[in-house]
Amino acid sequence: MTSIPLPIFGQGSQPAEEDGAELDYLTMPEEMAIYRMPQISSDLKAPELAPARAVAECLQQALLAYPEVMPVIDLTGLDSANRAFIDELLGEGEVSALGAGGLRVQESVLAGVWRSQQLVGQQVIADCLEVGVIPQALLLSAFADAAAQVETDIVNLPEGVMNALPLLAELNAKIAEYRPGTEAHVINLSLLPQTEQDLALLEQRLGKGPVTILSRGYGNCRITATATRNVWWVRYFNSQDTLILNTLEVSDMPNVACASSEDIADSAQRLEEILKVYL
Repeated sequence: MTSIPLPIFGQGSQPAEEDGAELDYLTMPEEMAIYRMPQISSDLKAPELAPARAVAECLQQALLAYPEVMPVIDLTGLDSANRAFIDELLGEGEVSALGAGGLRVQESVLAGVWRSQQLVGQQVIADCLEVGVIPQALLLSAFADAAAQVETDIVNLPEGVMNALPLLAELNAKIAEYRPGTEAHVINLSLLPQTEQDLALLEQRLGKGPVTILSRGYGNCRITATATRNVWWVRYFNSQDTLILNTLEVSDMPNVACASSEDIADSAQRLEEILKVYL
């Protein structure tokens, strides 16, 4: 009798079925964003970099003083050399966002340190650093012009709509009772029977707001403010960009986009280590 060698586990670990069916499974994530100390090419002790060093020291004080003091550090007046130093020092972290009026936000490699820029075309007209769980500009702009409730009219519904209307009614109830700082209400669309027409109606009725956020870790999480107050659409994708979790959330801001107080305390220690190495 001839033996057939098989892998111990994973694809190919089981004999083929008589009907030709094969074992299929989700591929495990291959990459994860992790912290790496910034590699700074400039001589930070050079006299011309005094403004950038002052920004770094101010940022360190802001991290140590959080949450009692949360200053906004203006970078607009820095020249190109000092701006390049800040670019290298901060790097790019896991979370980025676009907002209304040309707002562009990027979390640095130091979690809880955010860089917010206001653009007109390709020109940067405002540039600042902020320490916090999320930049205030995103919170203020996300639902500035949002509707207070979502439309639940049942007249002239598209054919194929089955379960969207009860969800809209649930959202209206949760929007009405929501208060800033309270626990988020999450509706897991992945676990509910939804037709394509249901999802299309939800998107149409909720509308699209001005803020879009991307959080990268294992795969991507794409967060979109709807045009309805405090309602976010949160979609999780694996490393193959396959949608694995689809949710609606009633909150100020989904937690997946936010830094934590522990992150900020850790960033204070990391910045201190960086400055010891380079200054």
